[in-house]
Formats: sequence, structure tokens, C-alpha cells
Amino acid sequence: MPAGASTGLPLETDRLLLRPWRVSEAAIQRELWTERDPRVPARRRIDADGRPTVADFEEAISAAAVPSSTGLLAVELKADAAVVGYCGLVEGGPETEGEPELAYELLRRFWGLGYATEASWAVIDWARSSGHRRLWATVWAWNVESLRVLAKLGFAEVRSEQHPVHGTNRVTMKRL
Repeated sequence: MPAGASTGLPLETDRLLLRPWRVSEAAIQRELWTERDPRVPARRRIDADGRPTVADFEEAISAAAVPSSTGLLAVELKADAAVVGYCGLVEGGPETEGEPELAYELLRRFWGLGYATEASWAVIDWARSSGHRRLWATVWAWNVESLRVLAKLGFAEVRSEQHPVHGTNRVTMKRL
């Protein structure tokens, strides 16, 4: 994003506010990690020593720059200001040709209420207004709920990649 350009944040939908994380919300980030499926790669789960800790998340939030056209935003319910998870764009790797990847994760008690889809539409609009031409999303084949969200958003599978431990990873893409 050009210097001095607006980030367009916060993002707003009928029910949600998407905004940068606050240090006081580090425990929510850690809770997301504790709820992760055991099939998620170990580097993305709480380890045997209990890391990352709430203090680790506090430090990461403090060090994070304000998102410009990438970044994971807290998803807050407008009705009661509860933070229910995150949604945003992360820098893509080789599997996404270096273009941004849509990422979202909600606390389990908020699954099935349409928040991931609603938040993702706001992020897709943010990406489009930031000049991105395509978005990618990678998801494990066993994560049926996320695959359903991506289908609603118009992502189409481009290819799949086999991982010896975690199974099939679906690589999807959406033109903006």
C-alpha cells in the first residue's frame, strides 16, 4: 500500500467489526490454539511446554504493525463486543505464487453462525480495494467446515498437495 494511504480499517459488516488485535485479547488468541484439531501441524498448536503462552501472544500483538492490505484482524461481534476469532490476509508462499492468502479461525462456540463467511466477504472487499487481483486459501481436506465456507465465497480448487502426516491440503483460489 502506498505511503500515507488509508488502511480502510476497521472493516464493518452488519454484525461484525474487523480490526487490529488489542494486547488485552491475547488470551483469546491462545484459546484458538488450544481448540485446534490434533491433525493441525504441531507448529500451529500449543506445545508440550505450554507455548505459546498468553505472554507470548501479548508480545506478538504489541510488536505487530497495523495491517495495511495484509494482516489478521480480530473479529468482534457488534452486538456485545465479544471477539470470536480472526479473519484476514497472510502473505502467501510458493503454493500461492506469493499472493495473499485468506485466513480465518473462530472459537468453536461460534461455528455454524455464518461469521466466518461474513468476515471473509469483508476481507475479500478489502483485498480488492487494496489492488489484489487474486486470493488464495489452503485448507486440509479433513476441514470440511472451512471447505464449505470457501465454496460459498467462490474459491475453486486449483490443486491438492499430499502431506505424509497431515493428509491432503487443498489449494484454492478466487479471482477478484
